[in-house]
Amino acid sequence: MWSVATQGLILAAEESESSGIDLLLPETSELIAGVIAFGIIFFFVWKWVLPTLNKTLENRRQAIVGEMAAAEGAKREAETLLEDYRAQLSGARDEANRIVDEARQTAEGLRTDIVAKAEEEATALKQRAQADIAGERERAAAALKGEVAALSMDVAERVVGHSLDRDAQRGLVDRFIEDLGGMRTK
Repeated sequence: MWSVATQGLILAAEESESSGIDLLLPETSELIAGVIAFGIIFFFVWKWVLPTLNKTLENRRQAIVGEMAAAEGAKREAETLLEDYRAQLSGARDEANRIVDEARQTAEGLRTDIVAKAEEEATALKQRAQADIAGERERAAAALKGEVAALSMDVAERVVGHSLDRDAQRGLVDRFIEDLGGMRTK
């Protein structure tokens, strides 16, 4: 038994040595069947699969381009909104500064008006006080004049010893006091 198996192996080794290239190359019928099967599969892939794959890839490319365009539009819109926000912020700052300036001007105007009114009132009060003082001075001078006249009449009566004409004496005293008052104003 050993010898039959050994002989079969030796024969197979001899065959393989002589036709080793035959092991690499397929049989002609298998080669023709493989080429025909490859052609059929290539035709189906080329006719149906490849257009579907190209259409899918083109749709995907268009979707990506659309998304990029939308992203670019969103970016431009965001930049526009940012510029609008900045402009509004700047406008709000300018408006706030304008309002503050107006408030300052209004406060300054009110302060000026209040000071002017206070000065007018102070001037009016001063004039009234001066008028009151002048009136009081005149009343005091008139009262003093009467007192001086009465005193001088009493003194004159005592000195002379008898009664003098009161009206004539009063005229004399009034002239004397007026002369004294005239000397004081000069």
